[in-house]
Amino acid sequence: MTRFGMAIDTTRCSGCNACSMTCKVENNVPDSVWWSKAVTAGGDYMYTPAGEYPDNLSMSFYTFACQHCKNPACVAVCPIDGATYRREDGIIMQDYSLCIACRLCLSACPYTGVRTYIEGEPLYTLDFAVGDADIQDRPSNNVEKCTFCYHRINRGERPACVDICPAQARHFGDLDDPQSDISKLIATRSYHHLLPERGTGPSVYFLE
Repeated sequence: MTRFGMAIDTTRCSGCNACSMTCKVENNVPDSVWWSKAVTAGGDYMYTPAGEYPDNLSMSFYTFACQHCKNPACVAVCPIDGATYRREDGIIMQDYSLCIACRLCLSACPYTGVRTYIEGEPLYTLDFAVGDADIQDRPSNNVEKCTFCYHRINRGERPACVDICPAQARHFGDLDDPQSDISKLIATRSYHHLLPERGTGPSVYFLE
């Protein structure tokens, strides 16, 4: 079996948000919606450090998106079979055509902000679609989130955010294959998950 996951090197990430912008274009994400975003681990605002100037300052970044959990809370609460589901390769997907916009997945997911409910028709700045031709068409009133660029995975490619990262801080591959590059990397580095106490089994590793 294959279980795809991602490792993000927090010592290399500079919070440039190239991954966020690429994700938005690749997946034709509507205005005011972000599937992925860089968050500052420091002060109260983006790109501000914690601590006291000049000798006690610290700032780092992590990128936040769907964690593609092994035990996804969103799938457990979805009332429509197949509307939110876990693929055999571990990618958590949503079928827009089946979603009834009950938003139970938003309530159940412990990672606040991962999903976005779009009320009415999705709005775009441009008057034409961008992104890959293989992404799902969006209906009105739907819930959406990161898909690990499933359309690229289906073609044997990597997620767009991995390819674009200028710091090479993002790594993707099969977590169940001990010989994969990502498994070897995780085996040699310390890391943490987000909210491991919730028992969801995230497939995103933050390397320290």
